[in-house]
Amino acid sequence: MRIPPRVSIVEVGPRDGLQNEKSLITTADKIAFVDHLSAAGHQTIEVSAFVSPKWVPQMGDAAEVFAGIARRPGVRYTALVPNRAGLARAMAAGVTEIAIFAAASETFSQRNLNHSIDASLLAYAEVCADALAAGLKVRGYLSTCFGCPYEGAVAPSQVAGIARRLWDLGVFEVAISDTTGVAHPGQVPAVLEAVTAFVPLTQVALHFHDTRGTALANVLAALDHGVTTFDSSAGGLGGCPFAPGAAGNLATEDLVYMLDGLGVETGVDLGRLVAASRLIEAQLDHTLPSRYLQSIA
Repeated sequence: MRIPPRVSIVEVGPRDGLQNEKSLITTADKIAFVDHLSAAGHQTIEVSAFVSPKWVPQMGDAAEVFAGIARRPGVRYTALVPNRAGLARAMAAGVTEIAIFAAASETFSQRNLNHSIDASLLAYAEVCADALAAGLKVRGYLSTCFGCPYEGAVAPSQVAGIARRLWDLGVFEVAISDTTGVAHPGQVPAVLEAVTAFVPLTQVALHFHDTRGTALANVLAALDHGVTTFDSSAGGLGGCPFAPGAAGNLATEDLVYMLDGLGVETGVDLGRLVAASRLIEAQLDHTLPSRYLQSIA
């Protein structure tokens, strides 16, 4: 197996992790969570989303969270935006990197975005043009790349076609996402080979959920294929409010523990990461699912 010497982790706990929590987390606790993640050595943290509070109430204080965090030099603090209005709010909050989110399946696009794939990409073309003109970096998420909760299997060629369209909009990275945790290691090479026909491998990230316990196995398959950027969520926080059955994201502790064991550098201190997860866990109505966290409880 080919193991890279270093892997970049995009920490999505404060956004993707918290967006589906039933307990409303205070702004102060979100700020403390982000600051603890920064102290753990994370170089990229997705802090919040500038979406409608009507649809995602947990993200209603995005501007206040960005105003309160202690931004460390060299750390990228990012936000999800759905449209030009969200972009305007993000820019007013001092955000310098945003993410947009499309889907590889038509039904999921309609359920998640209330738009067809084509309509969503037309809207994102305007968002990207405005953001790039203002000097912001744009990341592109692509959901349901390994299967759709409504349509079932999604062809790698379909994933690659939408990934190419995102790339053509000017995104610097495409995060190929397993929205409901259906992916298995046998799928990973086929999807990557299709996508990297259009997007450079160095600009491809993978975003796995652990619904069926295969997230780390999928990471190993992707490492062997040359991928060096992975999304994960502190404590295994997360799930998608628009994807029935979607369990938490790949837990950052579990990922870092495995990579440490393989001798792969991440820059993330496992002990400090645990402290960040324990801090936010105390504000929830449940324990966090990370297997590493549970092993040291």
